[in-house]
Amino acid sequence: MGACIQPLPDEVVSLIAAGEVIDSLAAAVRELVENGIDAGATRIAIALWPDQGRLQVADNGTGMTLSDLEQAALPHRTSKIRQDTDLWHITSLGFRGEALHSLAQLANLRLCSRPQASRDDPTGWAVTYDAQGHPQQIETIAIAPGTIAQVDNLFGCWPSRRQSLPTIAQQLRAVQLTIHHLALCHPQITWQVTQHDRPWFSLYPGSSPRVILPQILRNVSNSDLRDLTLPLDPPPTDDLAPDPTAAALTLVLGLPDRCHRRRPDWVKVAVNGRPIQSPELEHTLLAALGRTLPRDRYPVCYLHLHLPPNTIDWHRHPAKAEVYLRHLDHWQAQIQAAVGQILQLQAQTSEVLASDRGQQVLKSAEAQASYSIQKLTPHAQAAQSPLLPLRAIAQVHQTYILAEHPSGLWLVEQHIAHERVLYEQLCDRWQLVPLEPPVILEGLTTVQREQLERLGITVEPFGETLWAVRQAPAPLASREDCRAALIELSLVADLQAAQVATACRSAIRNGMPLTLPEMQTLLDQWQQTRNPRTCPHGRPIYLALEESALARFFRRHWVIGKSHGLQP
Repeated sequence: MGACIQPLPDEVVSLIAAGEVIDSLAAAVRELVENGIDAGATRIAIALWPDQGRLQVADNGTGMTLSDLEQAALPHRTSKIRQDTDLWHITSLGFRGEALHSLAQLANLRLCSRPQASRDDPTGWAVTYDAQGHPQQIETIAIAPGTIAQVDNLFGCWPSRRQSLPTIAQQLRAVQLTIHHLALCHPQITWQVTQHDRPWFSLYPGSSPRVILPQILRNVSNSDLRDLTLPLDPPPTDDLAPDPTAAALTLVLGLPDRCHRRRPDWVKVAVNGRPIQSPELEHTLLAALGRTLPRDRYPVCYLHLHLPPNTIDWHRHPAKAEVYLRHLDHWQAQIQAAVGQILQLQAQTSEVLASDRGQQVLKSAEAQASYSIQKLTPHAQAAQSPLLPLRAIAQVHQTYILAEHPSGLWLVEQHIAHERVLYEQLCDRWQLVPLEPPVILEGLTTVQREQLERLGITVEPFGETLWAVRQAPAPLASREDCRAALIELSLVADLQAAQVATACRSAIRNGMPLTLPEMQTLLDQWQQTRNPRTCPHGRPIYLALEESALARFFRRHWVIGKSHGLQP
């Protein structure tokens, strides 16, 4: 028999529970910052002394009264929920009433606060707490409306935890990531962070996370990004009471032809103001961007779902970093549609055309010809917007189509534009046609034969080392190089790779002359594709020469008299 089972002492239980909530310096920062966000703060200042386990978080939120301060660090004291049914209607970041109590157990905690309602009274209160969260010292202080939380000697009472913490550099990196993620969720907040009384970094606010992202990723500019905010269809009814909260989606996406990364470290997801880890939603984003990026490159993407509270279960993880989402399939389908919408070419020119300058350019551009719109499939037709006024005017080196647009000139690479068109047609309809006579291939390995059969292509023995292939993808069947194409298909990894290879081989080649009607037809078909910015290999399809950039280069803003030296 082993040792007898005995109850743990209360102080051990409390320490273990506190360590679940606050397990690092970044967790302490996160909990205090979330309190400030819940209090409606528009400015949050964070000061760190990591080698001393010391930090301070100051916000200009609603503040707390003395009565609230006296209870703030007691266990399970919160203003966010009152009864069990409130757990299904959570609209705040904090609601368990654990964070401040855990900090009181793991560190020396002091809260200073003054309510916004007491603007005529400059008096605030400072409260120091003991390890159980009871007020130990109360004093009056002069303080601006808001709250300042001071934490000292974090994990000082738990030496083993403090010794097992990562290096200072790793802790600071975790803090920085925490603040970056929360800043994307709440772009209206100004953030100022210092380290050892020296400025570390700051983030200025904006109306959208698109303003925040270039401040975080220094090699990404605002022009590399597109953002979209859409209402979402309500979820199907179920056994839960209906929630009147409208669902919405905010999406910021780095354009795949100009913005991508070597690692999948910036596919971020948030739900109702909180960053979360959701492999299912991250996979949805990656799948929606499939065959738009270069090989071994990953997107820059930020998704924020605003969902009815009763569709979210926050009780999966102590730090609420993982959640259960009801109706996950319902949300995933709408996320995929949103990615497709943001990748359309109209998203790039909407800002230009909406501006005064864009309207002037549009009015001054010569009248556009009427275009023949060729539909790809009913599904694609339903998803497309009206074509851009893009008019083919010339072919450059029998490789690029020069097209006129109200905002300037576009160069479209004809081979990869056609490759994108054919690839999406093949994705919508992978059609095999009979080969008469069959194509005879020699020396196919077992792996090659199995791959052709996985693609639906019939392969039959025709001799000792010969094999008869009786089917081929429709675009390849009548080609002179059908035999080489079939060998290439026997070496690919899957159906998608086969579709890419077929589209690449079937697309018009560079060096092929095209008439103006042929160029215009290709431009129209290319615009209607779901992902017109890159080919299936991730190469950019077009180069935009904006009229504003041309004007700057030719210095058309100069005063004519002054440019001739006629004016002082």
